[in-house]
Amino acid sequence: MPALQQTQEALGYLPDDAIEALARHFRTSPSYVYGVITFYPQFRLKPAGRNLIKVCRGTACHVKGGPRIRQEVERQLGIKEGETTEDMEFTLETVACIRACAIAPTMLINKETYGQLTAKKVAEILAEYRAWRMASEPA
Repeated sequence: MPALQQTQEALGYLPDDAIEALARHFRTSPSYVYGVITFYPQFRLKPAGRNLIKVCRGTACHVKGGPRIRQEVERQLGIKEGETTEDMEFTLETVACIRACAIAPTMLINKETYGQLTAKKVAEILAEYRAWRMASEPA
């Protein structure tokens, strides 16, 4: 597990050549490594966007409108859960709980927690990320 985690941390995901190298290192088959990877939802087989969005689907968030938050993120970005925008800027995932129930509904973008979300707040937050990206690109 630590080798998989470290590899994903370094590469951003677990490509086929890394799976094969790990299998050789641990003297097992690539299919065994693949089985471990696909069993645990923390691992990715495709590259993630620069900004990883995790929308909470825990009970408190669900009751307070979490599904609407996920739908708004999908609408704003033009992607569905598990997908990445074409420009590789955003990847959308859902998670069981982010342990911020008191400020439900919530989402994480990278390591930043956003709470008491509404569709309007989601649009504003994503607009800020887009503006930051535009400002940081060379002219």
